[in-house]
Amino acid sequence: MSFSSPFLLLALAGLPLVWWLLRATPPQPRRQVFPPVALLSGLRTRQIDPVRSPLWLLVIRALVFSLLVVGLAGPFLRHDTGSAPASGPVLLVMDNGLFAAPDWAERISTAQAIVENAGRTQSPVSLLLTAPTPTEQSAEDMPRAQSSSEAEQVLNALRPSPWPVERAQAAKRLKTLGHTYAQVLYLADGVAGTQDGGFAQALRDAGPVREVRFPHQTSLALAAPAPGSGDVMARVLAVPSAIPQDLTALARTADGATLASVPVSLPAHATEADIRLSLPPEVRNQIETITLRGIAGAATTFLMDETNRMRPVGLLSAGGADTPLVGSLFYIRRALAPTTDLHEGTPEALLSRPLSVLIAPDGTLTGTQTQRAVRDWVEKGGTLIRFAGPALAGAPHEGTSPADSLLPVPLLDGTRQLGGSMTWGAPQKLAPFDALSPFRGLPVPADVTVSRQVLASPTDTLSEQSWARLADGTPLVTYASMGKGTLVLFHISSTADWSNLPLSGLFVSMLQRLTEHANGLAIPADDTLLSPALSLDGEGNLGPPPATARGLRASAFVSTPVSPEHPPGLYGPRNGRRALNATSQITALQAAAPVGTLIDPQTRQPDRPLGRYSLLAALVLMLVDGLAMLVMRVARRPSPHGLAAILAAGLIVATGTARAQAPDDDTGHMPSPVTVAPQAMPAASDAQSGATQPPPTVPPAALETRLAYVVTGHADVDEVSRQGLQGLSDFVNARTSAKLGVPDAIRPGQDDLSYYPLIYWPVTADAETSPAITANLNSFMTHGGILLIDTQGDDASGEDGGPASASTGRALRRVTAGLQIPPLTTMTDHHLLAHTFYLLHDFPGRYAGQPVWVAREGDAENDDVSPVIIGSADWVHAWAVDGSGGTPYAVLPGGAEQRIQAYRFGLNAVIYALTGSYKADQVHVPMLLKRLENTP
Repeated sequence: MSFSSPFLLLALAGLPLVWWLLRATPPQPRRQVFPPVALLSGLRTRQIDPVRSPLWLLVIRALVFSLLVVGLAGPFLRHDTGSAPASGPVLLVMDNGLFAAPDWAERISTAQAIVENAGRTQSPVSLLLTAPTPTEQSAEDMPRAQSSSEAEQVLNALRPSPWPVERAQAAKRLKTLGHTYAQVLYLADGVAGTQDGGFAQALRDAGPVREVRFPHQTSLALAAPAPGSGDVMARVLAVPSAIPQDLTALARTADGATLASVPVSLPAHATEADIRLSLPPEVRNQIETITLRGIAGAATTFLMDETNRMRPVGLLSAGGADTPLVGSLFYIRRALAPTTDLHEGTPEALLSRPLSVLIAPDGTLTGTQTQRAVRDWVEKGGTLIRFAGPALAGAPHEGTSPADSLLPVPLLDGTRQLGGSMTWGAPQKLAPFDALSPFRGLPVPADVTVSRQVLASPTDTLSEQSWARLADGTPLVTYASMGKGTLVLFHISSTADWSNLPLSGLFVSMLQRLTEHANGLAIPADDTLLSPALSLDGEGNLGPPPATARGLRASAFVSTPVSPEHPPGLYGPRNGRRALNATSQITALQAAAPVGTLIDPQTRQPDRPLGRYSLLAALVLMLVDGLAMLVMRVARRPSPHGLAAILAAGLIVATGTARAQAPDDDTGHMPSPVTVAPQAMPAASDAQSGATQPPPTVPPAALETRLAYVVTGHADVDEVSRQGLQGLSDFVNARTSAKLGVPDAIRPGQDDLSYYPLIYWPVTADAETSPAITANLNSFMTHGGILLIDTQGDDASGEDGGPASASTGRALRRVTAGLQIPPLTTMTDHHLLAHTFYLLHDFPGRYAGQPVWVAREGDAENDDVSPVIIGSADWVHAWAVDGSGGTPYAVLPGGAEQRIQAYRFGLNAVIYALTGSYKADQVHVPMLLKRLENTP
């Protein structure tokens, strides 16, 4: 047993003084004769006041004083935790690198307990950190012996490092000192590294090793996906575990808003899993970081840079089927499909949507109106990439300016034939790219040749306008600026007829470089030094880079591991950021072999305090003393029987108090109170049979107005539907007299829909229906209910052209095939739904500009109220609120103002469902009043 404040035990030296004070005898009273009370002198009193306190009462009071002193001194029983150091110097080794952040709080708590135990035995502590430190001076000072208070201050200031540990360097520093310790305690991160064998031997040479492993320790990391992985944004790397894990990946914007939440499952003994994000390119390009929910750290934070953006690219089609291998778009499509958002169609269809690059094969830019529209688009900042061919070679070019023909340089009529049977020349190879070309640094294959090309007319600026040349110096790729945009021309065709360049990987790299260059991305040269702009700390937070951070050359990103000189983060200017992730050189994680005796810190038992028991015993004895004084005042004289009664009463009080206040076992838990429940009253029964009848069940929706949503079977979609309708209900309750309750999840065909005025139905690609569902929904709409159908970002008409919209459009037609839906029309701001409460001109959700379909006026029953509203604006993501009241999903592109408009549209829809066409009836009020005036 030990004491936390042993100096208080000096108060026990005053115990004799307390004993003397308790035994002190009061002075004898002075006698004074008083005649009126002379008659009382003959009375004999039978009560005798004791001159001294009884011995047993003195013992109780002295014991109370002693227990109070001992209790305030803080006694406790020390338990052997397995990590308590023996008497002598202690070496504490900590992995504070990349994989220490998730359990950092528990790691520091364990280290502080070790230091505290060493302080009790006055043992010096040496602290050794395995991650490299930013300053060499502090690395040389460790490990050094220091007191427990100094070591505790160092631990309080420690933070995890965002780079891996270097156990070989730690072993080298340890061998240089050559000290021997009474005990070595190693707090490992459980991840194997290089040269772990030498580190383990160095620890064993320093003293007996005990290794602390945390039972809930999860070593995870996020790494880049393999090239060409499609919608795989990142990979989860894990140390193999016998227990399967369910994770959640969060895609966040630069301001911390969550764009997507993706569940990720790691089966037992799995080493990696893919994170797939099927998002529209406009949303995907907003992603800045991918993290794992609840697991903070630099290893679980994956940074995205400009090279990860998907640029919208338009491909002009000449009409007809595109023949494989010989079609004009075949090689272009295969080169750009993995890294860009491709759209094919006519110039009118493509220019009606946002584009970064427009690619025109030979023969697609025909017609004055088409060329004028494309010219206006280029002047506003677009990039036009053209390919030559027979049509361009046969067109007259002499005297035509580039601005009129959408060509970067004037061309000569006809083509140049190389290597044919009627020519003298041989097919030309490609020359190396210039330093000012966007293709700089790309290797030129020796087998790529050009056999035919259109020639540029010689001008003074032709050399400056050439991004690629043949070996003989003739231009292969030329460019020119037009307004804010750029014109680019490949002097060969996009097929393999004129050159084998479309068959090579160089063609893919050249097109990817052009799409990146089209968006203002500054592609640095390989020898360009990129300065650190933002860096990750060990807990995964982006901030200013440390003073030790140094620049990194563009060519070194693929081979440079993170370190204090090159911390993980973003490098380079804003329009050309490059990301150096903490796991850039990590491809797999393996479990580290134990170094010494394994210790689980969760099995540690804290020192058992005894002070509360001492103070409790003092309180009980004080109660016994008070009770004894009360009995002595009542009784004339304490007899042996009276003393026994007092002790028995004190024993009963002590036992009851101890049971009421002391823990009932060694776990420190208080005993559970015992309550007696009254016997339940029987339910209403039949008077004749006596059979108990259950009380009638009333659905909650019958007692208050509620919104409802259709269950899809997808947990993420259903959760967003619930959050969205809850956010809309809160918005309606705060701004109107309507009071909406908690939204309900329903299954048409199984649940009664008659309680709900409005039902939200998110249609997914695998949505199915049945005759029971169709009949239930038809009955719901016939009796005045409104069905809000949302395809959540995919065009409800299926005209967008993408695979997602096509599958969702087919699902929408499938589930609404049997519904009694009147003829629909696109809703405008003149519709009654646009002014039931707020005056609205557009009706956005998470996405803006999507059409909303309602019943055509005059064709709907139920007082001309549309029974169905169909759209694809994804309203529930804009309405959604989480448990803390925040809005977890971003809206594009309007931000907070667009979210307010989405809430207003939802409120109008609720009022429309609750009140019908009352707004339309108010239009006829003046006419009705006029008729009443003319009525006799």
